[in-house]
Amino acid sequence: MYKTFTDVKMALEKGLSVEDILNKYLENIEERKDLNAFLEVFESSAREKAKQVDEKIQNGTAGRLAGMIIGIKDNICYKDHKVSASSKILGGFESIYSATVIERLLAEDAVIIGRLNCDEFAMGSSNENSAFGPVRNALNEDFVPGGSSGGSASAVAANLCTVALGSDTGGSIRQPASFTGTLGLKPTYGRVSRYGLIAYASSFDQIGPIANNIEDIALVTEIIAGGDEYDSTASTKPVPSFEPKGLSGKLKIAYIKETLDSEGIDPEIKARIEQLVNCLRADGHELIPVSFPYLDYMVPTYYVLSTAEASSNLARFDGVHYGYRSEDAEGVEETYVKSRTEGFGAEVKRRIMTGTFVLSHGYYDAYYTKAQKVRRLIQDRTKEILSQNDLILLPTTPTTAFEINAVKDPIQMYLQDIFTVQANLSGNPAISLPIGQHPNGMPYGLQLIGKHFEEKELIDASAFLMDFC
Repeated sequence: MYKTFTDVKMALEKGLSVEDILNKYLENIEERKDLNAFLEVFESSAREKAKQVDEKIQNGTAGRLAGMIIGIKDNICYKDHKVSASSKILGGFESIYSATVIERLLAEDAVIIGRLNCDEFAMGSSNENSAFGPVRNALNEDFVPGGSSGGSASAVAANLCTVALGSDTGGSIRQPASFTGTLGLKPTYGRVSRYGLIAYASSFDQIGPIANNIEDIALVTEIIAGGDEYDSTASTKPVPSFEPKGLSGKLKIAYIKETLDSEGIDPEIKARIEQLVNCLRADGHELIPVSFPYLDYMVPTYYVLSTAEASSNLARFDGVHYGYRSEDAEGVEETYVKSRTEGFGAEVKRRIMTGTFVLSHGYYDAYYTKAQKVRRLIQDRTKEILSQNDLILLPTTPTTAFEINAVKDPIQMYLQDIFTVQANLSGNPAISLPIGQHPNGMPYGLQLIGKHFEEKELIDASAFLMDFC
């Protein structure tokens, strides 16, 4: 079983081919098809790429990811392959270009094995909003894997691929990682190009990896990061080696008191975090309790701003240019209305309507402008804390994964993001690390937030904590 890229490289050293490794993953996908993690397996193109990589290995020209089998969330474009954002509105659409992250992975000889199920247009915290049915948690199929990158997290947890790419708008990489016992990194906003990512909320979205160890997180992030002429928001800051090297000294970590005092936090998770804080202190690290008075405002702020951006971004899906078109529509206006009504799912329509409302005349200042001001306060307080500390420590999620269909109230579902949206509102890099198993048998994660563009510091601290925990 190839849980990590180290396992893959060891298999290659023993004489197996990349095609042999691909075949094993394909067998795993077939055996675990009840998870509904993959919407489509790219068997033909994956085999072709695997053969090419095997030839490169033979002649000594293989890239750094030779043999790594990667699954991609179904909102990342791959040339000549279908992409749907798990929505009926993009039924039958085939991308005419590849996302920058895909180009960079292929250039280093990764093999793309298929597209992974997700919440429709990345809108959800449980992966129950897909037009193609819910994804099931690889550790217990009665439970959700988290969202919106639930297919990516469940695929990694079930060893259906070595690494998976997800996207994180309000926690959509980190929350599924917490629910599935995997690692998930949201890079700094702008560290990774968004070119070729189907947009949900453009000032929040970031692509990042989900994997079973920190080394794979570091390697994939290093390769996909960096400036891009196709994305003006992608930073041109140099990308250093992210390979974990260990700590150069003791850490100074702030932990947010309000997260541990939150009414919704599971007592088991709270106790484990407190135990970790005390153990780190005993090891000579500084653990500083800090106040973050905006905890209760973060989810409302996030949903006002992200739905406003979604309303704008999703206007392009109109039933005219591409994708789904209603068969019953007559005339232009009816084509728009019926195609969007039939093509979008309930949660996507709810967010489009919410976003349209907060941007409407008479409500713009009351909601959107006010939310932008609160976002600035959140950014400033996060920056202030990190100016005095190396990292911020907090739970990834208030609870473990819940059963499928257990959360029916949309507001309760939105509150699943209460600890993850801070890093999206502030643009900081953040990672979820598996740190425990609940008595209910499900895992949960610890979240670290780092300074802007200090992924290396975040990864080194994560490597230390994974061993320390």
